[in-house]
Amino acid sequence: MLLTITPDDALIDVPRRIAVQGLRPGEGVTLSTRTVRGPGVQWQSSANFRADEAGAVDLTRDAPVSGSYTGVSAMGLIWSQAPEVEGAPREVFAAEPAAALVTEITVTRDDATTLQRSFVQRLSADGVTRREIREQGLVGTLFLPAGAGPHPAVMVLNGSGGGINEPRAALYASHGYAALALGYFKAPGLSDYISNTRLELFETALHWLHDEVKPKHGFVALSGQSRGGELVLLLGSLFPDLVSAVIGYVPGAVVHSAQNACDPATGREGPAWIFRGQPLPHLWQNNRTASWKPWDEGPQPRRHTNALLTALQDADAVERARIRVEHINGPVMLLSATDDGSWPSSLYGAMVVERLRGFKHPHPVEHLDFAGAGHSIVFPYVPTTQLVYAHPVSGRLSTTGGAPAANAQADEASWAGVLRFLNLAVQSK
Repeated sequence: MLLTITPDDALIDVPRRIAVQGLRPGEGVTLSTRTVRGPGVQWQSSANFRADEAGAVDLTRDAPVSGSYTGVSAMGLIWSQAPEVEGAPREVFAAEPAAALVTEITVTRDDATTLQRSFVQRLSADGVTRREIREQGLVGTLFLPAGAGPHPAVMVLNGSGGGINEPRAALYASHGYAALALGYFKAPGLSDYISNTRLELFETALHWLHDEVKPKHGFVALSGQSRGGELVLLLGSLFPDLVSAVIGYVPGAVVHSAQNACDPATGREGPAWIFRGQPLPHLWQNNRTASWKPWDEGPQPRRHTNALLTALQDADAVERARIRVEHINGPVMLLSATDDGSWPSSLYGAMVVERLRGFKHPHPVEHLDFAGAGHSIVFPYVPTTQLVYAHPVSGRLSTTGGAPAANAQADEASWAGVLRFLNLAVQSK
C-alpha cells in the first residue's frame, strides 16, 4: 500500500492530491486526518472509500461512500475537520498565528493495517519576513515578501473579534504584497472593545505604509472582513488619496453601531467609529423600525442578520448611515454570502454595487456572491464546520450561517478572485 500527498509541503492555498495505491480492487479503506490547531486542540475528519479496479483511491476523482463529507473534493478531508472535543475553541490556526499547520493522514484497511503520512500547509513562503509594529500608536505586524521590492501593499483589518489578522497578512506577503495586519481593538495596549474607535488611527497607518514601505506605484489596498469589511469601504471613502483599491469580505454597506463588540458602558447602540472628534451616524440611530427582538429572542442558533433586517426597513436611517462609497478612488471588490447569519452581506454587497453604478464609478467593481455560504469566508483549505460559536467579545452564541461544503467553495473561489483582482488593480495603477 502506498499513500501519496502531492505536494506534501506548500502554501496553505495550494490544493493537494491525496491518493492511495496498492489496494485490492473494490477494497474498502478509511482515510482519517488529525491536525493540532489553535490552543492545542485536535481537529479530525474521516471518510470511507472503495478502491477502483486498479486498486487505487484518488480524492481528486473519488467521492467517499460515507464519512465527514460527500461528493468529490480533493481537500474534503481538510474542510470537513471538526474539533475532537465538543465546545473547543474554533480557532483553526496555531498559537503562533502565522505558523505552519501539519496534518497527519492515516489509511486503514479492512484488516486494520494502517499507513500514515503527513503534509504541511504554510502561511509564509520562503523569504517572507515578519516585523512587529509598535510605533506612532500603531499595533500590528508587517509581513514583507522575499526580494528587495518595492512591493505593492495591503493593509489587513479584522472584524468584530478584534485582534491582528496575521494569517491573512502572511499569505498576502507570500503572493508578493507588503502586508500590514493592523489591530484596532483586542490587541496589546488597545481597548477590548470596538466602541469609539478613532478613524484617525487608520489614517496614520496609511501614511505609515506609504512612508515606511514605499509601495510599488504607491499602491496600497485595504482588505477587511465583516466589521473590517465595513471599515475598509469607510476608509476608502474618507481617505481616497491614500487608498488604491478596496477588498470587502462580507462587508457592510452602512455604518453600524458597536453591536456585539461594544463596551458595556456605552452599549450595543453606541457608536463604533469616531472621526474628527464626532461619532459617525449609524444604522440604529433614530431608527423607526429597528428591533433587537429577532436576535435576543429568536430560535437557537440565533442569527444576528434577523435584527439588522428590521433596521434596514427605515429608508431614512439607511440613507443617513450609508457609506459614501462613491468617493473611493480605485477598484472595489465585494465578497458576500447568501446565507450569512451575522449580517446580510449579500444585500449589502448589492447595495454597494448599486450605489457605485448610480454614481458611474470609473473603476472596476466586482461582486462575488456565494450561494449557500455563510459569514466566515477566509481562504482555502481550512475547516468550515464550526457554524455556531460564542462571539469573542460578547460571548453570545450565534450562527455564521452557511454549510461546510458551500463555505469551503466560497473560501477557495474568493481567494482566487482576490488574487486576480489585486493583480489587475496593481497593473492598472
